[in-house]
Amino acid sequence: MAVTLAEEIMLLSLDDVSGVAKERQSAAWAVAGGILLDLVLAGRVAVDDGRLRVTDATPTEVPLLDERLRRVDAWCAKKDKAPKVTEWLTKDHSKAVKATVESLRERGLIREERQRVMGLFPVARYPEADGSVERELRARLHAVLVTGPTHQARTTGLLALIHGAKLHRLAFPDLPRKEVASRLDELTAGQWAAEGVRRAIRDMQAAMLAVTAATAATAATFTS
Repeated sequence: MAVTLAEEIMLLSLDDVSGVAKERQSAAWAVAGGILLDLVLAGRVAVDDGRLRVTDATPTEVPLLDERLRRVDAWCAKKDKAPKVTEWLTKDHSKAVKATVESLRERGLIREERQRVMGLFPVARYPEADGSVERELRARLHAVLVTGPTHQARTTGLLALIHGAKLHRLAFPDLPRKEVASRLDELTAGQWAAEGVRRAIRDMQAAMLAVTAATAATAATFTS
């Protein structure tokens, strides 16, 4: 079974040794967005003008995607009109992360380690168990960054999600962030997918920018 976009983003976020998630909040938005994008590519969900709707509730046979599809479908059915993508990302991002981590654990790509902080508070860490998938992923992303645009909608869509959530350092830790951001602007601007898919990704990028900006503003308020 192919690794999903959400799982790829989660692999980039989790530290291989400690199992701690890096850039946790932004990565969570991207994980939830990755699930939506996989559902868009599978023809199950449409995102248009910043709003979300289910176009086909038929299972994809990918457990992680099908569970979120059921949740999206039930949630949208309760709304008077198609809800905003930002609403869904806000509602589901933490649940999406938990589901994605569990999927990676079941695949044997990460392992769970239980610890106690200060001997009192239980926490879970998820260090690498099989690094082959992440190595292939990083090599693929780096190749696209160096050699130019790809006509594979899925890979370019992943780069668009990384760019939208500003996860440049997670995907390309050894390259200058400004240089990576400029390059991703170029790579995600071309005719690399059907217009409906590109429009959906633009809408999700805008949604992630909105929610991450709101989260940063809230954090700044509490720390000032």
